[in-house]
Amino acid sequence: MRLKIILAAASAAVAGAAHAQPVPLIPYASGAEAEAAMRAGRITSEALVRADLARIQEIDKAGPKLNSVIAVNPQAIAEARAADAERRAGHVASPLLGLPVLIKDNIEARGMATTAGSLALKDNVTDRDAPLVARLRAAGAVILGKTNLSEWANFRSDHSVSGWSAVGGLVRNPHELDRTACGSSAGTGAAVAAGLASLGVGTETDGSITCPSTMNGIVGLKPTVGLVSRRYIVPISPEQDTAGPMTRTVEDAAAMLSVMAGSDPGDPATQGADAHKSDYLARLKPNALQGVRVGVLHEVVRGSPGTEVAFEAAQAALKRAGAILVDVKLPPESVLNEIGRDEGEALESEFKAAIDSYLASTPPAVKTRSLEALIAFDKAEPREMALFGQELFEASAKAPPVTDPAYIARRARIRALARAAIDKMLADNQVQVLVSPTGGPASVVDPVNGGRFFGSPTTLPAVSGYPHLTVPMGAVKGLPVGLSFVGTAWSEARLLAYGYAFEQQTHARRDPGFVPTVGARPEIVAAYDPR
Repeated sequence: MRLKIILAAASAAVAGAAHAQPVPLIPYASGAEAEAAMRAGRITSEALVRADLARIQEIDKAGPKLNSVIAVNPQAIAEARAADAERRAGHVASPLLGLPVLIKDNIEARGMATTAGSLALKDNVTDRDAPLVARLRAAGAVILGKTNLSEWANFRSDHSVSGWSAVGGLVRNPHELDRTACGSSAGTGAAVAAGLASLGVGTETDGSITCPSTMNGIVGLKPTVGLVSRRYIVPISPEQDTAGPMTRTVEDAAAMLSVMAGSDPGDPATQGADAHKSDYLARLKPNALQGVRVGVLHEVVRGSPGTEVAFEAAQAALKRAGAILVDVKLPPESVLNEIGRDEGEALESEFKAAIDSYLASTPPAVKTRSLEALIAFDKAEPREMALFGQELFEASAKAPPVTDPAYIARRARIRALARAAIDKMLADNQVQVLVSPTGGPASVVDPVNGGRFFGSPTTLPAVSGYPHLTVPMGAVKGLPVGLSFVGTAWSEARLLAYGYAFEQQTHARRDPGFVPTVGARPEIVAAYDPR
């Protein structure tokens, strides 16, 4: 891994001085690289935070105008100074000490509104930290700000524009600005890819971490449901929701998960988290794939020849890393269709109950305190309805309650089907992990007809509650594509180790070029014009 933190020549003369000059940064340093520079005294957390804040102004608010950051933390510099003081005193709580973190704006953090992208929650300043944020702060991380998202985590309309919210506008993909950044954690994916921070947090119900990670060309991990607390996160479904790390390297994702994971008395799903969490960093080995039987899924993503070429190269890299590849068949299409169909109906019932409960806990300044009130608010607010409607809200309002026997049976059935599908593929083929492309390249943002979708492996791990890791595997005409690693419950340590070994074999991640459109790339322009 090439070092991406450059020490200014003049700084050598002031090494060890009480007030060393800030060190110029190349913005794509990993968190581990930045932490090593702080440990060596070459840079401070304050300088790092100031550089990220300046880049947010330069790249996100001006320049390409990514719209990936909704708000910056007014206390970020003070938090950085406190981290620097802890380091000077020799109190290094974790590898995250002094590192800036961006968190998705459906996760509560003190001193900032939590809007879920909706104008209805613009005054939702709860002054409480979600437990995962509290864990990050306790580890010394600096909360840099909140990231934009698909409004309501993409659970308002079947025809939504992914990455758009009424509060933050449209998140642009830093690789090709007219392409989708995917969702719902679009802002976190674009911001981390664009070098606005090394570390980010997203949330997923089905694809909302892994899709923006692959399309922005970064690492994203959806953990086992119950490994990371969901308390004080604007919900969709207690059955499928989880938060997870989004970073530029697997090493950084492992460091973040080691801090974020753990039991929380306020989230019953996390009861077993302490027993299952691990030192994920310690398990990362470049030879972790040696002798490992890897199940290869070929029919998940279809219709993208460039993705198929990248997947073939990824398989070759897995073999070079020592993996034994085994072709694995997907479950019958009838089973997959049943899971997908009934998942939607289950989520509608779960959202109605979960969002009403959450809204009831918001401050008095929030006037929309039920799903019905949200529907009425949107109807009266033109900015909310400018691009698409709220069919999912309206369907959820009419959905059976979560006490309904038909709903209970539906959720139990699809969870069992999804878990059996993954566990059977692993057991029948005697493989330790399943791999496939995470999806095709990002499509052009199209608010009229929607974008093209090539398929993804997200639904089985989402409905089962099992973990899903994506790691950059290449690009199609400059657009990133990722490799998915899917395992059974609580297998994060293995998935991260396998993803790390693959990453070290390929180093496939590329910095974005902020190209206006793929047609502007020199090789495309040259091909368009006759010679």
